[in-house]
Amino acid sequence: MALPKRRHSNQRTRKRRTHYKLAHKPAMVPSFEQPGSYTLLHHVDPATGRYRGRVVFEMTDKPQNK
Repeated sequence: MALPKRRHSNQRTRKRRTHYKLAHKPAMVPSFEQPGSYTLLHHVDPATGRYRGRVVFEMTDKPQNK
């Protein structure tokens, strides 16, 4: 069996490991607005415009046409 001639540096090992997290499902947490439902971490709710119970942006009644 082949063996490496030199030891890999910590930086090289960590660069390889940065992609491991991409395979996992996104983190879900209980919603502040609706008990019993879940929301993504660090995301504003697009339906209400709220983040962790605070209003981040005001919702408009009519959609914007492009």
